[in-house]
Amino acid sequence: MGFRSQIFLCTVQRFCRCGMKVKSIQEIESALRPIADAVGVEIYEIVFKQGKSPALTVYLDTDREGGIDLDTCEKFHNAADPVLDELDPTFGMPYTLNISSPGLDRPFKKDKDYFRNIGKKVEIKLYAPHRGEKNFEAVLIDYNPQAKNVTLQKGNETFTLNLTQIVKMSMAIDFD
Repeated sequence: MGFRSQIFLCTVQRFCRCGMKVKSIQEIESALRPIADAVGVEIYEIVFKQGKSPALTVYLDTDREGGIDLDTCEKFHNAADPVLDELDPTFGMPYTLNISSPGLDRPFKKDKDYFRNIGKKVEIKLYAPHRGEKNFEAVLIDYNPQAKNVTLQKGNETFTLNLTQIVKMSMAIDFD
């Protein structure tokens, strides 16, 4: 089964300069969560990048068919704009607001990312080799959030890895 890459980005110049004071990501997320609920999406992650071109990027996710598209990004952006104007996350300094999907190759960060991919092929990148490999594909058999580990199957071998051993786990993308 093939997958189509679905990364969309809406960008608008907003009110930052290097080293500027910025409100917490938690405060920004709290202000934007009602908008995400109204649009029917979830906030996957919020990232603020400082530097020459400061940017606030809000990554959206959804379980609905077709994922996050440009119309969804635009709808969220239009609704978020006045809320961010009121919140003023950069205390009046300019920044770029980006609204995007996290993409198919997004790393697993939340419990639901692991649970929704049980039984599917995943890509794993480890800090140290496991049986001689740091990068490989396997099927995610189980996820235990209490023990913070995953059970994987590669070929005929089934094994468990602790999440602390994993640099990145994401859905394996097959373009066939």
